[in-house]
Amino acid sequence: MPRPPQCWSLSTKRIRLSVAYDGTDFCGFAPQRDQRTVHGTLKEAVRRATGEDVEIVGASRTDGGAHALGASVHFDTTNPMPAESWRRVLNRVLPEDCRVRTSEEVAEEFHARFSATSRVYRYRFLLEEGDPFRRRYAHVYWDDLDLAAMQKAAADLVGCHDFRGYTEEVGPEILNTTRTLHAVGLERSGDEVLFTVQGTAFLRGMMRRMAGMLFEIGRGHRPLEDAARLLTEDRDSMQWPVVLPAKGLTLMEVRYDTPGYDARKQPLGFADSCDDLDDDSA
Repeated sequence: MPRPPQCWSLSTKRIRLSVAYDGTDFCGFAPQRDQRTVHGTLKEAVRRATGEDVEIVGASRTDGGAHALGASVHFDTTNPMPAESWRRVLNRVLPEDCRVRTSEEVAEEFHARFSATSRVYRYRFLLEEGDPFRRRYAHVYWDDLDLAAMQKAAADLVGCHDFRGYTEEVGPEILNTTRTLHAVGLERSGDEVLFTVQGTAFLRGMMRRMAGMLFEIGRGHRPLEDAARLLTEDRDSMQWPVVLPAKGLTLMEVRYDTPGYDARKQPLGFADSCDDLDDDSA
């Protein structure tokens, strides 16, 4: 059993929250000085509710403007409040664009980021210019898209690949750009096209550049073979696709399918940091 942190005591509990937020007015999840972030908002909510100064640990670091329906965070507390009460208490002090959906007590070995076995993101294309209520949650396009071509190209993204060509930026601290995508789906739902991906982890801008590639293929501006070529060394001689706006991206779910799983103990490349989102998300 891993050793608990030095500050751990018998009265300490680890609480996991499932969080939803409208990312429009947030500068992303990760803390930034003098900026409104999801991390800072949750941390301040706990302080206002209980007086505790806790450290919020998130499973993914979405970029500014990206949204979440099922983000996952944990923190340690000595407050005796029942775990299920945290949802109600925090929602009393949280702003309207950030809500706790569930709260539960987890084992001290649980880690919101490293215990996650996969993350599910969705990018929305809205083929309707006149709907102001959905424009802030989707990439708007005024024409139709070739869904069949996009689906064929998306199938080439499944599996373990070097996604360097699908990143927004790769800093010197990112030594490994191999990621595994377990499932990629593309479907038409009314006047929207939904691009949904399940993967172990994502590089910064990866989800939005994959969406950009499929968007360019769907518009007929690229051959569908380019999606697979960008996963090879051909990327160095290719024009990379556009990184689409963050407003179309939503972190749908963080999955913890394997009890006791810890990504830090896996082989390099199996589940590295999720930059999406900064990962932007992916």
